[in-house]
Amino acid sequence: MRRTVLIVDDHEAFRESAAALLEAEGFDVVGEAADGPQAVAEVERLQPEVVLLDIQLPELDGFAVAERLAALPEAPRVVLISSREASAYGHRLGEAAARGFITKRELSGRALAALVS
Repeated sequence: MRRTVLIVDDHEAFRESAAALLEAEGFDVVGEAADGPQAVAEVERLQPEVVLLDIQLPELDGFAVAERLAALPEAPRVVLISSREASAYGHRLGEAAARGFITKRELSGRALAALVS
């Protein structure tokens, strides 16, 4: 059974390429969001199993969105992504309400599956 995924990123081109990649590698991308408030609304509406969540978002950053998602009754598995390396976020990654972190250039279905299994 394919895991359902919501992709959250403020760059449409990245959302499109990530969706194509993940669909080809066995995930079912059920939606996309461009910012934090939209992400929370789409998670409540679509109830995906996994949220691929960019850290650098307008309004609410990915850390704040992850905290809000973790508080939901049916909380999805959150994986943070960024074009920056993990070291740019220091201790915040370890404290985040997320299963893990993947850089955008390292994103693959295998990497995502390893974090959400």
